[in-house]
Amino acid sequence: MPWYENRRGEPLWYEDQGAGCPVVLLHGWCMSSAVWKYQFDGLMGSNPDSMRFLAPDLRGHGRSREISGPLNFDSFSEDLIDLFDSLKLSKAFLVGWSMGGQVALRSFAELSVRLTGLMLVSATPSFTATEDFPYGLAANEASGMRLKVQRNMQRARDGFYTRMFAEKELEGHPAAPEIRSMLSSIPLPDAAAALDSLDALAGTDMRKLLAAISVPTLIVNGTDDRICLPGASSYLKEHIPGAEQTIYPHCGHAPFLTHSHQFNAEMLRFTRSISGQIA
Repeated sequence: MPWYENRRGEPLWYEDQGAGCPVVLLHGWCMSSAVWKYQFDGLMGSNPDSMRFLAPDLRGHGRSREISGPLNFDSFSEDLIDLFDSLKLSKAFLVGWSMGGQVALRSFAELSVRLTGLMLVSATPSFTATEDFPYGLAANEASGMRLKVQRNMQRARDGFYTRMFAEKELEGHPAAPEIRSMLSSIPLPDAAAALDSLDALAGTDMRKLLAAISVPTLIVNGTDDRICLPGASSYLKEHIPGAEQTIYPHCGHAPFLTHSHQFNAEMLRFTRSISGQIA
């Protein structure tokens, strides 16, 4: 799989499979492109010539380690724009999960003319709650996450993995062993990268960007998300013009993992409905 260079001359990794309509998948905090396994496997098998799936490892994550600049949403956005420029992508669908959703929101203004649609999965415009936005986590929760990273990065991420899923969501799930194995195989980011990106999450409010979203947008979330609260997804739906929403009952933060078949079918429906293809 290939590398590309951003405007700083830093090498960044991305997965690239298939042909046709480009679908760019952005992972979340302390993850990598590997989390999209069921999208690559499930959708590429039946649609190898109609969709091109691309999934970068965001700076400081996965294989994208040789970086010198900061880890904040400006730099994440610049890297994504550089990927679009490097591959000359147009008429693309941008899919952002969790932190990746905020990267998508931050990048929209610069990429809007090259996008056909947007999917925000378990996303939020503001990770931290404020007086006029009660749909984020309390400030002390982000501070607690930071302290856990400083103490023990591995244990901090293990705890984050536990919170990703609703209570009993993985119990009896046929893919549970594979999901756990896949998540445990994702390389840990450096503690400094984890802390910088967590600080960016905790300190960023993107609500003012929502009204300018001008492409068809699908909001996807679970009813039992404990990381990006369901109210945040409903807020996105209400404040992005014309947005639609799909909600998964008894589902946590990662519907594309635990409800992959339904998620893939919904992604296929959404992209085809916009691109004019016959389902």
